[in-house]
Amino acid sequence: MKVFISGLPLQVGEGELTEVFSDFGPVKSLRIIKDHQTKQSKGFGFVEMVNEDEAKEAIKHMNGQRYYENIIRVNVAEDKGPRPTNGGHGGKRRF
Repeated sequence: MKVFISGLPLQVGEGELTEVFSDFGPVKSLRIIKDHQTKQSKGFGFVEMVNEDEAKEAIKHMNGQRYYENIIRVNVAEDKGPRPTNGGHGGKRRF
C-alpha cells in the first residue's frame, strides 16, 4: 500500500523516515520529493509498505503527530494515473 506524507521537516532524510515507518512493518520503497534545482526536500513524500494492514496502522498512529516541530499528515496515497508526456507544458504551444 502506498502512503502519502506531508508536512515533513526539511531536515528529515529518506533513511530516517524509512526507520520510522519500519517500526510498523517492512518498507518496500520510500521517496521524499525534492526540488529539481536545489535538491532540497519539498516537505512531502511517499512510502510503500509491503503489508496493507501495517500501512493502515502507520497511518493511524502517525497522522496528525508532531515530527520535530511540524505536524505531519499521513494518508493513503491517491492514484493519479499516468502523468502527461508533453513535458508538463499543458498542451500545444503556439509560436
